[in-house]
Amino acid sequence: MVTDARGQPVRFALTGGQEADAPQAIPLLTGIETEGVIADKGYESNEILGFIHKQGAEAVIPPKSNRKDPREYDRQLHRTRNLIERAFNKLKQWRRLATRYDRKSLYFLSAWYLATAITWSH
Repeated sequence: MVTDARGQPVRFALTGGQEADAPQAIPLLTGIETEGVIADKGYESNEILGFIHKQGAEAVIPPKSNRKDPREYDRQLHRTRNLIERAFNKLKQWRRLATRYDRKSLYFLSAWYLATAITWSH
């Protein structure tokens, strides 16, 4: 999920339960103009970092512990990452989303759109 500076959902992609989220980063960020991308360590790959820099944005992503040459990042700015966690928590207040009640992905995705629209109205 991609949020704006206020923590409101802007884009999201539905993946399988066993799939990692990181491969969805580049498709979700494509076409979004931003000054910085704040994410957790799971998104710290050379491919994603390169894409962010090509877009002219700053990558505020902490390096993984196994990186041989750790890079610097803005720790103060990274603290605002809790906005996306709050966005997930707001959406998970919807029982249908938290429990993945819908069996078909189309219905589940529709519920996400509805919940996101209502979240934006608050």
